[in-house]
Amino acid sequence: MLRLIVAAALFLLAACSNNDLARPPVPLGDFGLGLNVAVADNVQMVPISRPATPEDWEGAISKAVDDRFGRYEGTKLYNIGISIDAYALAPPGIPVVAAPKSILVVTANIWDDAAGKKLNAEGKQITVFEGLSGETVIGTGLTRTKKQQMDALSYNAVKRVEDWLLENPEWFGMTKVELEAAMAARAAAMKAAPPVEPVETAAVTPPPK
Repeated sequence: MLRLIVAAALFLLAACSNNDLARPPVPLGDFGLGLNVAVADNVQMVPISRPATPEDWEGAISKAVDDRFGRYEGTKLYNIGISIDAYALAPPGIPVVAAPKSILVVTANIWDDAAGKKLNAEGKQITVFEGLSGETVIGTGLTRTKKQQMDALSYNAVKRVEDWLLENPEWFGMTKVELEAAMAARAAAMKAAPPVEPVETAAVTPPPK
């Protein structure tokens, strides 16, 4: 029975592991990534978690930001700062519904580099889980390594940062109408293009016994 549950969990996690980085980036005007700053000096670990160092989190978030926003070739630079506030990484355990879930809480800010001006009045706090939602069948401590959990959480957090930026197109010299038109053109181009093999955030493999 345990083997069947683990096999089902691996299938479900693999289905959620694909990301969108193989697709064209969303339109953000003349955006170019300037400073990429991740800070975890005051990160809090929620009880029932695998431990991770601040340096581990800073590296994971910085990579996720560079992977997503480093694709832009605009000439106007924007600095992105992300504070890692709190986390829980599901430890190995019995795969039941009540198993601990992995979670990450961050706060994002963005600056216009040339103007030296912060664009958002208050930091944007974001909470993410490993899967598409918090309703994960099991805790992933049984099916993912700590690094795989951190990579998935960082990917999801930075994807939410991107969603937040799209809510504020005026920061990038775009009106909402212009953004909607650019998004529609992107969707049409993607539909017309040949299918692209999805990119995986991390291989899903059982941790060592």
